[in-house]
Amino acid sequence: MIKLQMRRRAILAAAPALVAAPYVARAQGKPEKTKVVLAVGGKSALYYLSLTVAERKGFFKEAGLDVEINDFQGGAKSLQALMGGSADVVAGAYEHTIRMQQRGQPIIGFALIGRGMQLAIGLRTEVAAKVKGPADVKGMKFGVTAPGSQTNMLVNYWAAKGGLKATDIVAIGVGAGASVVAAVEKGEVDGISQADPALTILQEKKLIKIMLDTRTMKGNQELFGGAFPAACLYAQPDLLKKTPNTAQALATAIVRANEWLQKATPAEVASSVPEGYLLGDRAVYEKSFVGVRETISPDGLMPAGAMENALKFLVDGDPKIAADAGKIKLADTWTNEFAQRAGKRS
Repeated sequence: MIKLQMRRRAILAAAPALVAAPYVARAQGKPEKTKVVLAVGGKSALYYLSLTVAERKGFFKEAGLDVEINDFQGGAKSLQALMGGSADVVAGAYEHTIRMQQRGQPIIGFALIGRGMQLAIGLRTEVAAKVKGPADVKGMKFGVTAPGSQTNMLVNYWAAKGGLKATDIVAIGVGAGASVVAAVEKGEVDGISQADPALTILQEKKLIKIMLDTRTMKGNQELFGGAFPAACLYAQPDLLKKTPNTAQALATAIVRANEWLQKATPAEVASSVPEGYLLGDRAVYEKSFVGVRETISPDGLMPAGAMENALKFLVDGDPKIAADAGKIKLADTWTNEFAQRAGKRS
């Protein structure tokens, strides 16, 4: 029985590679499409650091691409841009690939940025004093990047642990970065579900108390049972089928950025991003990076069991996904092949 279970796990882990082989077999030469529009929601967050590094260090350009990055308020809006045809590819939460399959609109992830969720839920200090657990947050306002984004889904997940429904809390789009800090300082929200460096800035100011934390691999292990796929590159199937060299160039740039971040010093990282991303405090930004570094994918590959963890997360927080969980084909939401090739080139 144990041998059968191990064989099944091996097959599941290999599934993304098996599905993707036809794409990569043709990904050999120069990008078929050099001008690429990439959508992202909240690019200043460390959640998308690999994207910023790939852009600022010239990795996209060296791969033969001219990438126009459109930064939206949150991941749900960047997904809308992809499905509406105004973007070719998205840097966004992997879980959207599962959601869209459930809706009959397939999208595929092909280069992982985060192997840990990298988000945390914090309550304003004065609010936290009255809250013992998620059951106590009914009616509260939470600042998320945008309604429908992963930050929103994490709040729903946490609320469900307390027996609450998504409609029992209020999700308010506050974007990422400085706008998050302002929303808490002004008392416009009771709590937030966000990424760093905004979280650490608010912690340093003693303005929030962290209630749930996935900024370390330990936190992901405790909450999800292992690695959790966070930000990644995803696109509609045609990008991979019709322009595999372009997809390969995108993946190669992201994998190079991931690899660079494994070795870069906090000071080098802080110097590689726009000044505005530091939120006025370089030291706290560097501290934030040190805290999340281990959750950044080292190779762009989907870890074994991570897709299953993402599905369970959605099932626990979304009744619609729960109802269709048995129909979800995780192997159709991801391919490791482009990142594997990128690793061989870098």
